[in-house]
This record gives sequence, structure tokens and C-alpha cells, in this order.
Amino acid sequence: MRKGIKKRIFLANGIDMVDLLGIKDANLRFLEQRFPRSIIVRGDEITLTGNSEQVDRLTAIFETLISLVEDGRKLSRQDVLNVVSGGKKVSARMNELEKSVIFYSSRKREGIVPRSIIQKKYIEAIESFDIVFAIGPAGTGKTFLAIASALAALKRGDIEKIFVSRPVVETGESLGFLPGDLQEKIDPYLRPIFDSFSYMIGKQKMQHMIDNDIIEIAPLAYMRGRTLNNAFVILDEAQNSTVMQMKMFLTRLGVNSKAIVNGDVTQIDLPDSSSSGLVVVKTLLDGIEGVKFVFFSEEDVVRHGLVRRIIRAFSMIQSGSGKSNGTRHSTYSGKK
Repeated sequence: MRKGIKKRIFLANGIDMVDLLGIKDANLRFLEQRFPRSIIVRGDEITLTGNSEQVDRLTAIFETLISLVEDGRKLSRQDVLNVVSGGKKVSARMNELEKSVIFYSSRKREGIVPRSIIQKKYIEAIESFDIVFAIGPAGTGKTFLAIASALAALKRGDIEKIFVSRPVVETGESLGFLPGDLQEKIDPYLRPIFDSFSYMIGKQKMQHMIDNDIIEIAPLAYMRGRTLNNAFVILDEAQNSTVMQMKMFLTRLGVNSKAIVNGDVTQIDLPDSSSSGLVVVKTLLDGIEGVKFVFFSEEDVVRHGLVRRIIRAFSMIQSGSGKSNGTRHSTYSGKK
């Protein structure tokens, strides 16, 4: 293999370097981390150096990124990551993502769309299956996209009610010592769900729908003994549900209902992580018709770029500590 290959890419007029390289060259810095000492940018010229394989790969990456900018896209860090991970053919798939609006937020009519290939598969699974399990780290959009899909189904008239639940598990602070009455004690556990609804439909409309029993947000224990018909039911932070709680949740489904179960098996707060319903359910329900598992990784994180690195660092600590309690994401390696 030859070494010292050099290739220059000249940008056409009309290409905005900020759209391509990111604000303060954030996208360029991300690529430089992946390909150290291989990229030099001067004016409208990009010089790529390295062995022939590396230069060919970088050329394909930049050609794809440039074509996306030419189509009017302002590249995000996630876009660049998708191109690096997916190769040259990813351009068409990313343009398809941009057209896959799930729900229009009340904030400036912003369209909520999947931001990664796995997120798109997740949305497709929600549309096609009655029970969907989404397993992966925080920040991958599992709950946010589930709520957007629920609101879209409600708007279409497919369902009549949205029910979102979380297990209430004490993590370092006793629930009994928190100030306020029972509702005030529970509210902090459910706040992220309220925030997502508020972002998408506004606080006033959210409260109106809660008051009219169209949206219900409650701890998992409140579901016992109920049957939910014509409903979109979401269980968030499902790694903190026990096996019996998971069974109770899944058996609440009534006619014309759909269940989405989200969780991160690296953040189990139960005293015995092996008792997590999310860990056990993969073996129990794998292969059952109507059930779909979708797996996210740190590469799908759509929060601040540091979040992905933090997740990876903690995963390495867990791996090195010899834990084999099923709490690492790698427990589930088989993707459907």
C-alpha cells in the first residue's frame, strides 16, 4: 500500500464553509479527531493526506458532505457521524430522514424528524408493531420520538389516549424525606416527560389535554388493575421495572393499543440489576410476532457531543470492573 498520498478538493462557488465545517469548525474538529493530521483546510481548498485507503475514505466522506450542503442542508455533528459511519450511500438515506417528519412541534412549526438511521428504524418499528422495545443509552431520543409518535397517532385519530409511565425508584435520596405531598414527591420523576410534551404542544395545550384525560402521566404502580383501550402507552426508564412490573405493564394493553418500552440497561437503579424486567424480557419475548426490539448505541446520541464520549468512558469502566450483571448495553448484541 502506498504512503504519502495527497488529494485536493476544491469547493464550488456557493458552498458555505460554515454549513459544511460547522460553527467554529465543530464538524472539522470532529473529523480531525477521527482522522488525525489528515485534513488541512485553506480558503475553499481541502487537502487530504495519508495512505491511499485513508484518502479514498476521506474523499468519499467529504464528497457526501458537500453534496448534502449543496442540497441545502446545514450539517450537524450527528449528520457528520452518520456519513462517517454509513459510507457514501448514506447521503440518500439522510435526505430521506429529513423528509420523515413525525410531528410538527408548536414551536415555530418545527418538524420533529429522526436524526439517525437507527432512529428511523425505531419510528418504522413503532408504525409496524404493537409492542416495541427501544434499548440504549440516554440521549438517543427514545422517549422524545415515542411521545412525538403518540401525538401524531392522536392527531390522526388512530387512538384516543396517551399514557406515559415511569417506575419510581429511589436513587440515593429517600422518597419519604422529599418535601410536599405525594404528588409533589412524584413529580420530579415524571418531569422529563412533562418537558417533552410541553416542548411539542406547549404547556397550555398539554394541561388542557391532561385535564380532559387525553394525556395521563403517572408512576408505573398506578397502572395495576387497568385496561387501556385505543391508547398509545409508553413505559420510560423501563430498566428500573421489575419482572412482575413489566408483566403488569404489558398485560394492560387493550383493543387498538400500542406499547413502547424504553430503557438503558447501563443505568439500572434496582438493588438487584438481574431482576430488571427490561433485561429479562429480551429472552422471554424475542421472536414473538408483533414484538420488535430496536437497539441504540452511543453513536446514536443526539445531545451534546461530550455526552457520547462520557457514555463510552463509563462503559469502559463497567467493562473493566468485571461486572456481568446484564447492565451493559453489549448484553444485547443481536440486532433484528
